[in-house]
This record gives sequence, C-alpha cells and structure tokens, in this order.
Amino acid sequence: MSIITSEARFRQRVIKYSLKNGVTKASIRFHRSRQAIYEWRAKYDGKSWKSLVDKSHRPHHHPNEHTAEEKQLILRHYAYYKDDMIMLWDALRKKGYTRSYTSLVRVVNKWIKPEIKQKQARKSKPYQRAEYPGQKVQVDVKFVPSYCVVNGQKYYQYTAVDECTRWTFREMYDEHSTYSSTDFLKKMILSCPFPIREIQTDNGTEFTRALISDDGKPSLFEEMLEVCGIKYHRIRVATPRHNGKVERQHRTDEKRFYKKMKMYNLADGRKQLERYNKKSNNIPKICLGFLTPNDMLNKYLGVM
Repeated sequence: MSIITSEARFRQRVIKYSLKNGVTKASIRFHRSRQAIYEWRAKYDGKSWKSLVDKSHRPHHHPNEHTAEEKQLILRHYAYYKDDMIMLWDALRKKGYTRSYTSLVRVVNKWIKPEIKQKQARKSKPYQRAEYPGQKVQVDVKFVPSYCVVNGQKYYQYTAVDECTRWTFREMYDEHSTYSSTDFLKKMILSCPFPIREIQTDNGTEFTRALISDDGKPSLFEEMLEVCGIKYHRIRVATPRHNGKVERQHRTDEKRFYKKMKMYNLADGRKQLERYNKKSNNIPKICLGFLTPNDMLNKYLGVM
C-alpha cells in the first residue's frame, strides 16, 4: 500500500470516528487538528477513501511562463520548421525569442502540438442515406478465419449489404479474384428481391484495375456491371469507413457465425453460410428501430 493510499484510508477512519464521537475527541485520539478534520469531512463523499486523496499541488501558472505573444510567434513558424527543432529555435531567436532551446521544446510538446492536432481534426461530412432498397449496395470481401477451417485452406466471404434496409447476401469462395467477384455479382442479382441501381466497393484488385494499370481497360467485374446497367462507385483509397455498413456486418458475422462453426471444405462452408444468410435477415437491428432487414424490405416493397 502506497503512502498516499495509506494516508487517505487513515483520514477515512478519522472522519468515521468524528461522525460518531465528535471532532474534538477525534482530534485528541488521532493527534490531528480540528480544522484539518473539518476540511477532510467537507472533502469526503461519504463512500470511498479515494475522495480523500490529495490532488496535485502543482501551480496552474508560473510568473516566468511563455507569454501569449511568444506562443503565437512559435505557432507561426512551427509549420515550416516542425521537423527540425534546432532550426526553429534559431529562426525564432532572430525574431527576438530569448528562451532556451529546452524551454522551446517543452512548450512545443505541451502546448503547440496538441493545439495543432486539435485544429486538424477531421470533420466528417453528413452522409446521405439511401432512400429506397437497391439505391446503393456496399460490397466487400472478408477472410474466413483460419480457426474454423479444418482442412487448413484459405477461403473468402463476399458480402453485399443494402444501405437502406441492411438486407445482406453472402457467398463463399476459395479465391478472391475478378472471376469470383463476377460470379458473386451474378448470384447476388438473382437472389436480390429488388433491382440494384448502384454498387460500391473499395479499390481492391478483385473489383477494379484502376490502381494497377493506366490503360483504362475495365476488369471483368466492371464489365459485368456495365452489362447489367448498374452504376459503379469506388470509395477513396484508405477510407474503409466509407464502406462502414458492410465492414460492421463482417464483425457481426465473425461473432455470430464463424466463432460458432467448423467447416471441412468449400461445399460445407457454403451450405452453412446459406442457412446463416436466411437467418441473419430476420434478426432485428438497432439501426432499423429494432426491425429486421426483411421487415424493412416489406415496408418499402408494400408501397413500390
């Protein structure tokens, strides 16, 4: 037990004794002043000794601290010299800065960097939610966890999530390629109870050749989208949050499906995934107001 903890527990005993026998008797017995006991009682929350731990005695201000003008001077030059503190210090001295180098480093780490980071915090733009089923469908690929695969091979789950109703379709493959993506697209169109207007994916090579070739030639997946008359949208590079609905569904599938199953081959995995596919669209979702994807789909199909 540390000294701080021991002292706080001692104060708690003194307070309890004073509440029962009075402050004067507690002062005589524990050799503490009556004023100190009254201060502890005012500080005590009546439950935990932690409320009696002394707070930091460090002053909030110092007479020799950096002035607001000096901080503004550092801030104006920091963006240019931020990778070389000694160059920053030398440039500031020529502008009339009189502090030492270590003082500059300390104030930059404590005040300048946190302020710049706060200023540069990203503000997400409001996302326009799909207004009807099929307006936009997010598609992504998930690696099937190795712990549930008995034969040791690698498998991949293709997932499509409708943004409006959260209706989900899945299929499993032993490779992720444009051929598998095209086959998944065909199966999704046949299984989908509504027409698909737009499909959104990341920039993976199983979907597009845009990042690996400049010849402008579409991939097999993109050709199939054009044949089907479906608009194709690729999210920005390194922004998986733009495909957040299907990413979130993958985490849910991991918890509800893969952690509770064992598969021996591709055919077995597909059979189990098909049963889970039907089950998942009948599970309520908080984002849908505790309705299931099928309930939301029936609401829209009833007026379409």
